Parts: sequence; structure tokens; C-alpha cells
Amino acid sequence: MSEMLRAPVEVKYADELDYLASVDTDPKPFSWRLSPRMVRLFVLGSERADGLDRVIPQKWFGDRSFVERSIVTLASDRGLLLIGDPGTGKSWLAELLAAAICRNSTLVVQGTAGTTEDHIKYSWNVSMVIGRGQSRESMIPSPIMTAMEQGVIGRFEELTRSTSDVQDALISILSEKYVSIPELDHDNIVFAKPGFSIIATANSRDRGVNDLSSALKRRFNFVRIPVVTNKRSEAEIVRFRTEELLRRHRIEVEVPPTLLDILLQSFADLRTAAAGATSDDEKLESALSTAEQIGVLEDAILHSQFFGDRALRAETLAGSLMGSLARRSPEDLAILNKYLHGVVEPRAKQDGGGWEGFLDGGRQAIAALS
Repeated sequence: MSEMLRAPVEVKYADELDYLASVDTDPKPFSWRLSPRMVRLFVLGSERADGLDRVIPQKWFGDRSFVERSIVTLASDRGLLLIGDPGTGKSWLAELLAAAICRNSTLVVQGTAGTTEDHIKYSWNVSMVIGRGQSRESMIPSPIMTAMEQGVIGRFEELTRSTSDVQDALISILSEKYVSIPELDHDNIVFAKPGFSIIATANSRDRGVNDLSSALKRRFNFVRIPVVTNKRSEAEIVRFRTEELLRRHRIEVEVPPTLLDILLQSFADLRTAAAGATSDDEKLESALSTAEQIGVLEDAILHSQFFGDRALRAETLAGSLMGSLARRSPEDLAILNKYLHGVVEPRAKQDGGGWEGFLDGGRQAIAALS
């Protein structure tokens, strides 16, 4: 198989999934490839009590109950809606679940203002329609319709970004479990096979963009994914995901614990400041999510590899953080500058160490961006 920039979970972890299937003796719902217990184990990692002869690493870091409720929902034939702030790992959890359950996480519809009913039902191959007329052969099924025909999981990203027309079309699919094709005289209904379900994600900050109707809400079980506030858990997420991303560049690097602490503490400080702000101008435009921390760390490591001495330094980390978070000028720059002088500078004088380099790198970045 040729190399891929980003391999889907079922390809990346194919060996693990094959192993779990080979030792799985528990009953499986519908056409699931793994039992619910093995799906949970694949997502959350194995423990000694599981009795496996190989270690399955943890891939999603969060409360065990969220994963279990998600699995139970999909086993009950209801739609699953993962909702939470940006960067809380909703899409990653959805991909892991789909890969473990049906070995296919790629049947995805991305919700946007431009998403139409065709994107969740079907469209037509125009040249074939002109040459042969409308038929099942000239129809182009959507990822959701393909999931229905195969009895697998379809995914809908950013559901609240799509318009009410699209959401209404999804109601009938979740309720009736079939799609009518009125353009055809025969073979004009696609029925969902057992095992079909939908995992949707929604950004809690998009409330008011296209709110879900009460009818659509009833078709989903909601699982709210909270922002990670535990420093240790967030450190594990940042380290795990950054290492995964860097493997694309064949870079193996150890992140110094002191610099990871500085990154985590900086985001914690900025979140606290945002929570106490009285207006939007006093808040960074960034959501300050865990995903953005991962982006900052990856950027800093790559900069060190390509333009430094390959050792990650506090100055480089600060430059990446300022460059990533300063999206508005002058508002964000003013907030970051205030943070440097009001929080980082006193900490550098008191604690020294990496905070001194972080302060210098931050000042240089602010000067360059101003």
C-alpha cells in the first residue's frame, strides 16, 4: 500500500484490530467487527486485568463513562451526538469508534453552510444520466447512504454548521432507516442494513448558528465531552497526539518535561484570564483548546528540526505560541503582551529556568508581529 499523509485509524492500527478480533469471544451487536468490550479496550487501552498477551495503548484520553455510553448508544441503534468545545477530541473519538466497530471510519460528511441534502442522500453522474438515463448505476450515493447499504457507521462532522434543510433530511434517515429515490420507477428505496448508525459531532460554541430541532435531538443520544482540566491528562493527550503527528515527518523527539509544563501552564493562565474578561476584546480569539496546544508544540518542534539545532528550546516554544494565538492585531497582541509582562516576567524572576527563555522568545515574537 502506498504511503498516506494521514492514514485512517483502521489502517494505522490494523494490526491491533486484527489481534483484538482474533481473541474476541464476546457477543457482537449486528455486524460489528468487535464486541463492545473490545471496542472500549481499543479506545482506552488495555490493563493487566484484561488478560491479553500484548499491550493495547490508550488512544483517547477522557472519562471512561463517555466511551462506554457512546458504545452502548451505537449498539442500541440510535444516533450518537458528541458535543463539546473545540479541541476536546470529539472527531478523534468518533473515528476510533467507527474504525473499531466496522473497520471503516472514512464515510464522513463535513457539515458547512454549503452542505446540501445531496451530500447526505445521493446525487447523479450527469454524463451517465445523459447517455443512459437515471438508474441506480448513474446514482452517486453519499457517504451516509453508503453506510446504510453496508450496515456500518456513517459520520457527520459539525452538524450544527449545516442548514435546517439538511438537518430535516437527516431526521427521516434516523427515523425510517431508508431513503426514497423518487426519480426511479423501480428499485427506488435504499434500506439501511443492521449495524447502520450515525456518529455526529457538534461544537458547543456554535450554538445559535443552526440550532438542532427538537425532532432531531430526539433521534440522538447526547454525550457531552468536557474540556480537559486535569493537567496530567492534558499532558498525556498533547504528548501522544504530537508524537503521532511528528511520525509523518519521521521525527522521533523527546519533549522536555519542563517545556511541556510551561506550555500547559501558559494555556491554563490564558484560559483563566479569558474566563475573567469582561468583553470579547479582552479575550483571545483562540479557543485555547488542547488541540491548539498540540499545534503549538508540533510547530515548535518542526521549527527546531528545520531551522535550529534540533533541540526544542523555550524561546522557540514561545515564538510558536505567540504566532499561533495572535490572530487579531492589535487586540490579541495586546493580550499576549500583557500576559508576558504581568505573569511570565514575574515567574521568570522567581523560578528562572525555562521561563526566562520563554519570556525572551515571547518578547521577540511580539516585536516581530507588531
